[in-house]
Amino acid sequence: MATETKVPVTKPSRAPAVGSETWRPFQALRNEIDQIFDDFGSGFWNRPFRSLARLERDLSKSISGPAVDVAESDKAYEITAELPGLDEKNINITVANGALTIKGEKREETEEKKKDYYVSERRYGTFERYFTLPDSVNADKIEATFKNGVLMVTLPKTEEAQKPAKTINVRAA
Repeated sequence: MATETKVPVTKPSRAPAVGSETWRPFQALRNEIDQIFDDFGSGFWNRPFRSLARLERDLSKSISGPAVDVAESDKAYEITAELPGLDEKNINITVANGALTIKGEKREETEEKKKDYYVSERRYGTFERYFTLPDSVNADKIEATFKNGVLMVTLPKTEEAQKPAKTINVRAA
């Protein structure tokens, strides 16, 4: 019959990642949300939204602009972006230091006057997208068109980049 041996199990102590506390990347967000729920019944609507405004500002920094599609053909790269409600005069495209920048601004103002009321609304928004250009792009021949809210930027390749790939045969030594 085998004898049972009991060995004490010890866990190695972990050193905290930052200072005396363990690093918790989502703790600040959780604290903000917990504070909002805690304050909900006690004058929530009458106090300034300092923490909520800060959270909104931080989230807006992560949004860089409209989604784009980038496609490659034998002769060019094409960037397509849907920009509904914009005019071509509100879009600015620049090429500098090996990068393409697409900027835009949307301004919308509505005003409604009736016998019993007056409503005036204004909405403003800007965006910016930045693309590093590969060396194979001929920056002098970049073209852009805008039709029905869709921006199409064509980045033609250099003649060297359009050449077909050369296959190298491997021979035994």
